[in-house]
Amino acid sequence: MTGAGSGEAGRTEIGSKGTPRARILAESAVMIALATVLNSIKIFTFPEGGSITLGAMIPLLLLSLRRGAKVGMAAGAVFGIIDVYFEPFVYNPAQFLLDYPFAFGALGLAGLLRGRTTGKPEAKGMAPALWSVAAVALGITGRFVSHFFSGLIFFASYAPAGESPVLYSAVYNASYLLPELVISAFVMFILVSRGINKVRL
Repeated sequence: MTGAGSGEAGRTEIGSKGTPRARILAESAVMIALATVLNSIKIFTFPEGGSITLGAMIPLLLLSLRRGAKVGMAAGAVFGIIDVYFEPFVYNPAQFLLDYPFAFGALGLAGLLRGRTTGKPEAKGMAPALWSVAAVALGITGRFVSHFFSGLIFFASYAPAGESPVLYSAVYNASYLLPELVISAFVMFILVSRGINKVRL
């Protein structure tokens, strides 16, 4: 039994009274580890960084819906730091921040829609699952924005002759994030429709 049985107490973030800090940290560690494993399963890898994976962002997005934006952003940032070890596309500190901790931390923005996917009165029927798709889109859009600015600032020279660096960065990053969005949204819809985001550990 825990103190996080219902209502707002059941939807607490790290450091709040309803859910022990250690439990949230443990759950975050598990989700980061799972994301790292899934991230190693590449469907396609792009030459200047970025890849289509077997849903590597899903654990972090699910954590955000379960524990809120703060926890999701912190876990995403930690995952980003870990990811640089496996995919070290780093040219300077600012680019590192934009492409790793900031980009993956932005996935935590999905947690801003947590209330729409849990047990609040308005979350009935298919609504929670549909809101989870919107949450996935919000989180991945946040990641896209961070990668976009990194590409625009630091990788403009990779743009083909005559092509706008703005267009190049947008198309390049969308080419792997759109498939990731589709995969993540599909799986998240199924998970939330089955109430996985509300299971208390």
